[in-house]
Amino acid sequence: MAHQSLYRIHRPATFSDVVGQEQVTKPLEEAAKSKSIGHAYLFAGSRGLGKTSVARIFAAAIGCTGNDLYEIDAASNNSVEDIRTLTEGVYTLPFNSTYKVYILDEVHMLSKGAWNAFLKTLEEPPAHAVFILATTELEKVPETVQSRCQVFEFKKPNRSMLAKMVAAVAQKEGYALAADASDLISMLAGGSYRDALSVLQKVIAGTDDTSISREVVEAATGAPKREQVHALLAALSAKDQAKALTAVETAAKGGADMKLYLELVLEALRTVLLVRYAPDLRSQLEAEFGSDELTALDKFAKAEGITHKTLLAFLTAADRIRYAPILALPLELAVLELFSVA
Repeated sequence: MAHQSLYRIHRPATFSDVVGQEQVTKPLEEAAKSKSIGHAYLFAGSRGLGKTSVARIFAAAIGCTGNDLYEIDAASNNSVEDIRTLTEGVYTLPFNSTYKVYILDEVHMLSKGAWNAFLKTLEEPPAHAVFILATTELEKVPETVQSRCQVFEFKKPNRSMLAKMVAAVAQKEGYALAADASDLISMLAGGSYRDALSVLQKVIAGTDDTSISREVVEAATGAPKREQVHALLAALSAKDQAKALTAVETAAKGGADMKLYLELVLEALRTVLLVRYAPDLRSQLEAEFGSDELTALDKFAKAEGITHKTLLAFLTAADRIRYAPILALPLELAVLELFSVA
């Protein structure tokens, strides 16, 4: 039997299981309890935020059982004929539920003709039909459709929320994640619950140890090593231009994802400045990054070679890297600008 993904195993089954989407789950839960059910809902948000999971939870909460729940991939069923087939079935009564619920995923992929064929049914469906449309691109859903739906927007989780979720799932699976390991996984996830668990699964598959350090995550994912980030910070702190350029070149030649490397450098620079100028935040930073990392950054905070100008130079590099033909170039330019004579 094929091994199930962590995302499927730990998919939320009730409203209380859903993390960080209270602006969606609370009104839906209240609607289910009060039996104030709308006929059309539109769930919008980037991938991996739990839109389909919440749709299933809501369907169950309003009394829809498996035989009366229909999940349709609108990306591959997006023609007029597909929608006509769907709408013809809408008018038959449910098998053994109060409602028939239709979940249409990636609904923005419907053709113009399909939308036109769908509009009348969406506006005046039979009393037993509930439509839940899900999309990652709300702006591509016609206004005429949005106006017929109750629209709920899902928020991307912040890094801290993702790190806590990943650590909790790892614990359920019998693994202990170091704080900086779960933080790196949350960074690699790009604001997606599903991607965070996919990264965690990759990490777990690549180790025999139940205690997972940041180094284990780096090895399993190919993320830039912390030492590569520290090498650049050490050079910047010592005001050594040659060593700073060498650190960037070493990371690039070593196959590091330079966009992620720059993000890690920015985070480290920011943390150095916070350690220096906001000591009250130390316990919070230690909880986020781990005591070892914070201790390593302490020496850069004390040296004072890194300033707000350093952070600004690399923040400018982050804007430039999106268009750079050579990804190391914006970082090299930041180093050169920092050490240039006015």
